[in-house]
Amino acid sequence: MKIEFLKAFNGDSFWISFLENDTPRNIIIDGGVGNTYKNKSNVKGDLYKVIEKIREDRQSIDLLVLTHFDDDHIGGILRWLGKDKKASNIIKKVWFNSGKEIAKKFDIEENKDLNIEIVDGADDFNTSPKQGIKFEKYLRDNNLWEGDVIEQGEEYNLFGLKFKILSPNNVKLKNLLSLYEKQKDYFTTGDKYDFQTSLKDFINEENQPDFNFEEDKSVANGSSIAFIVESQDKSFLFLADAHPSIVIEGLNKFGYNKNNPLHAFLMKVSHHGSMYNTSKELLKIIKTDNYLISSNATKHGLPNKRTIARIINNNPNAYIYFNYDLKDTIFSKQDWKDYSAFRSKIQNVL
Repeated sequence: MKIEFLKAFNGDSFWISFLENDTPRNIIIDGGVGNTYKNKSNVKGDLYKVIEKIREDRQSIDLLVLTHFDDDHIGGILRWLGKDKKASNIIKKVWFNSGKEIAKKFDIEENKDLNIEIVDGADDFNTSPKQGIKFEKYLRDNNLWEGDVIEQGEEYNLFGLKFKILSPNNVKLKNLLSLYEKQKDYFTTGDKYDFQTSLKDFINEENQPDFNFEEDKSVANGSSIAFIVESQDKSFLFLADAHPSIVIEGLNKFGYNKNNPLHAFLMKVSHHGSMYNTSKELLKIIKTDNYLISSNATKHGLPNKRTIARIINNNPNAYIYFNYDLKDTIFSKQDWKDYSAFRSKIQNVL
C-alpha cells in the first residue's frame, strides 16, 4: 500500500493506492482547496495530476471520501467535478454525509446551508458560471452514492481492507443540522502562530496539574468522517478534522483504550495540527511513531507547535511528517537540543 500526501495548501487530500489480489485500487480522501485541482492561472495541482495518472493507467477511484463540508477538504473535488465532464466515469463509490440524508435519518428539518453545489464554469474562471447542480443530485444521477450516513461504530469491508468508523456520532450529526452555517469568510487568517515558544516551555506548561485542554467547537469539524483503515497486519488512522473526544469514544467502541491501545503505522493528525483537536488522552490510546500534519502554514495559525509538543511529550521518539517544508519554520536549534530523539521530515509518500 502506498499513501501519498498531496500538497493541498491549507487543506487535506490523500491518495491511497494498492493491489487487491492483482487488481489496482485507488482511494482518495478529500480534495483540499480548489487550487489543489487547478487555479485561476490554469496551474494544475496535485489532485489534478493524481486524477490524470489514474485515468491514464485506465484505473478507477474505487472510493472517494469527503470527510466534511469545509472548503479546505471538499473544494478541490467540487472544482474537479465542475470542470471535468467525464469525472463520474472514473469514480466508483463515494462516502459523504449529506444534510438531506442526515435530516431523513433523524426525521428533523433540513439545513439549507448544507446544500452544496458543483458550479459548471469555464476553465479560465473569467466567464460567469452556469447554473450549479446540487452535489447530491450529481452523485445520485451518476450512481456514485447510495445515500448512506457514515457514522461511528460501523465497519466496512472493501477491496480487502477493513474500515472502522470513529466519527461522527449521532450528537455531532444532529449538531450539523441545527447549528451549521455556511462559511462566509473562510480564508481569513485566524489564530496567531505559536512557533516562537519552545517545545520545552509548552511541555512544562502542559505537565502542570492545573492545565486544562480546550476542545475544538467547530460544528463542521465535529461532523468529520474519521476512521481506521486495516490492511493485513497494519492500521492507518485518518482523523480529518474530528474532535478528539469523539475519536476516543469511537476507539472505545472498538475495544481500544489506554490499557489496550490501537497500534497504528500512521496517524493523520486531526485538523492540520490544531491544539484543539489532539488531546493527551487521545495520544495515550494510539501507539504509533509516525504522525502526519497536512498544512502549508498559511491559514488559521496552523499547525500549532503546542500540538507537536504534546505529541513529543507523549512519544519522545515521534517522527513528525509534513507535506510542506515547515521544519525550520517551526523548530528552533534549541528544540533539537532539548528533544534530540524526535525526528521531522518533509515527505509526500509513505
